[in-house]
Amino acid sequence: MEKITIRKLIDKKADGEKTTMLTAYDYPTAGILDQAGVDIILVGDSLGMVVLGYENTLAVTMDDMIHHTKAARRGIQRSLLVGDMPFLSYTVSVPEAVANAGRFLQEGGAHAVKLEGGEEITPVVRALITADIPVMGHLGVTPQAVYLDSGYGMKGKDGREAEKMIRDAQLLEEIGVFALVLEKIPATLAREITSKLKIPTIGIGAGPHCDGQVLVTHDLLGLFDRFRPKFAKRYADLSGVMRDAVSSYVREVREGEFPKAEHSY
Repeated sequence: MEKITIRKLIDKKADGEKTTMLTAYDYPTAGILDQAGVDIILVGDSLGMVVLGYENTLAVTMDDMIHHTKAARRGIQRSLLVGDMPFLSYTVSVPEAVANAGRFLQEGGAHAVKLEGGEEITPVVRALITADIPVMGHLGVTPQAVYLDSGYGMKGKDGREAEKMIRDAQLLEEIGVFALVLEKIPATLAREITSKLKIPTIGIGAGPHCDGQVLVTHDLLGLFDRFRPKFAKRYADLSGVMRDAVSSYVREVREGEFPKAEHSY
């Protein structure tokens, strides 16, 4: 399969082709997604919740992200790898933001980084692009603002908020982001933003009109049961499969059924 590049993603939008994006935080998962034809693999700060067991994404550090990005990179041959810049890694100062983003590419092997926010982060986005670091934007629900926003409620419901989101999307495109995640916003607003941009939009809980879709892989596979977002379609119940397999192992060991001769040297 053809290697995915930023130019290829923009061309896919122009050609009316949908883009697929999923999360991965380790070598085997990234390899499976890559082989299955996923266009973009995101090492999301969602790893804080679905892998590390934190309450939210705020506890995730740059070292956590680099560690998992390096692991995912080893499994990738064709997908575009994007590293999610964690809380406080790009809002303290512009020089620190550039240094942290650079680590994703230089140490982690990522092809790009993703940042949450609109007009307020434009100085950082400009600096990253000036430093030749490709940037994916993220508007709508921004999980790193969970306390400021009092949770993960839908964004863009009122006219003023929707208008600001449209302006932010256009500004980010003008500055040079190559794609834009739209999270948990009305489908009509996502359609309007998508129609106004030449760069691809990637929706998560933003309806069917975006240029692509992203899910957390643990939600897709049924590996995370703490809560189930409405927008996360479950394609499998691997947690149930795993529990059954482990229960069978425990029973066989206790009853002396495992290991047998064929498992011994």
